[in-house]
Amino acid sequence: MGAKECIANGKSVLGIEFGSTRIKAVLVDENNKPIASGAHDWENRLENGIWTYSLDDIWTGLQDCYKKLAEDVEAQYGEKLTKIGAMGFSAMMHGYMAFNEKDELMVPFRTWRNTITEEASTKLTELFQYHIPQRWTIAHLYQAILNGEEHVADLKFVITLAGYVHWKLTGEKVVGVGEASGMFPIDIATGQFHEKMLAQFNELIAGKYDWKLQDVLPAVYTAGQQAGTLTAEGAKLLDPTGTLEAGVPFCPPEGDAGTGMAATNSVAQRTGNVSAGTSVFGMIVMEKELSKVHDEIDLVTTPDGSLVAMVHCNNCTSDLNAWVNLFKEYSEVMGMKVDMNELYGNLYRKALEGDDDCGGLLAYNYFSGEHVTGFNEGRPLFVRTPDAKFNLANFMRVHLFTALGALKTGLDILLKEEGVQVDEILGHGGLFKTKGVGQSILAAAIDAPVSVMETAGEGGAWGIALLASYMINKGTDESLAAFLDSKVFAGQKGEKLAPVAKDVKGFDEFMKRYSAGLAIERAAVENLK
Repeated sequence: MGAKECIANGKSVLGIEFGSTRIKAVLVDENNKPIASGAHDWENRLENGIWTYSLDDIWTGLQDCYKKLAEDVEAQYGEKLTKIGAMGFSAMMHGYMAFNEKDELMVPFRTWRNTITEEASTKLTELFQYHIPQRWTIAHLYQAILNGEEHVADLKFVITLAGYVHWKLTGEKVVGVGEASGMFPIDIATGQFHEKMLAQFNELIAGKYDWKLQDVLPAVYTAGQQAGTLTAEGAKLLDPTGTLEAGVPFCPPEGDAGTGMAATNSVAQRTGNVSAGTSVFGMIVMEKELSKVHDEIDLVTTPDGSLVAMVHCNNCTSDLNAWVNLFKEYSEVMGMKVDMNELYGNLYRKALEGDDDCGGLLAYNYFSGEHVTGFNEGRPLFVRTPDAKFNLANFMRVHLFTALGALKTGLDILLKEEGVQVDEILGHGGLFKTKGVGQSILAAAIDAPVSVMETAGEGGAWGIALLASYMINKGTDESLAAFLDSKVFAGQKGEKLAPVAKDVKGFDEFMKRYSAGLAIERAAVENLK
């Protein structure tokens, strides 16, 4: 059936993702092809030393995003969006939203971007013998306990952003297993929170509070399970016009890591993906456990529960975007009207003309702290020696290289030290929009082939739509990997780029400079307040 009929018959599927700078909605048809979209731009804010978004930001942003989607549907197909076949929500992973028994948010939402939980992260990693990253929900909760924060005594429920939105729309306190794996460690054998570690944590805080950890965490669901339906109140919250009908089945809410895996068809073992936007993370679905605990490597799961090694870096394209905006400003001063897509494309392509190692230039894209390299705060920085080859090509190249610098630091541990096998990495996110550029630079960074699907630009909102579609359209005993292969990506090869030896060597040369120059970045943090 055509898109118009699909919408009219209530067979379309909706995915909405809360990214760091944009809330995006993607509606797909019965073939999982995007047929309409909507978006709302938003920004986190630094308040009292905490990176946060307000509840008002969340709901006005979501309503505006949905309204734009509904308008797009009506403009393209002349149909009002009244019935939807299935729906799913995702958001940037981890962080901390703490509620009391009256369902009141007790402290501002603490996002993944905060690096304020180092003490908790270190102590829990030691206790569990399992790496607990600073941005995980349990690290935020334990840090609040260590800080003696009063709200912890009144804790009734703790959740992530994706789980919060899902709860308010369905009434169900649920997260998908991939999202859950960024709250507290998952036991791969059971697909649930790790019971031994739950017991260890309860023992750690024994006698302090009248709650047990398992009682304040959400239920864990896996891909394919139904995790609730849209309530009448939820429908009104999402669509205040009252056009959308209640009763839509919901898939488990997921994090942007899980939706990135779905959107790039990398949920099977020996596949991996790199999502590069405001933050960047690389994930490889593993065949076995790592040999030891690495502070730089997080262990999460696919939406259907396979073990994934993840390198997550807080900073990727923010500094690059700031420089592109400076070039836009310059162009306007010179009386030229600039198309941003063209400007990005031209500047990115210029980087391919640069020297293999960026001509001796050095940059750090640290808008915020960077755990992988040991920074609690960041200072964007560009530095060069007097004899470095300072030209536009090298300038753009160094900013593209440094966007992946912290990521390469972590991935080198997986690929070179642990010997993890990967057949192919799929790239998605803003860094890959200019054809061939981000892709070739990532291939140089990891010395492995990188593919970019035509649909990569659809990102996580499409990924969560696919997970919602899987829930209602999967065959009997059909795995998520099989569903994606046969019903979504069949015949779609994407563009694959193999690494070029001189670029790999150039990136390695740059990384020597990057590692040695971290002392300059540290001095900037210490002296530039």
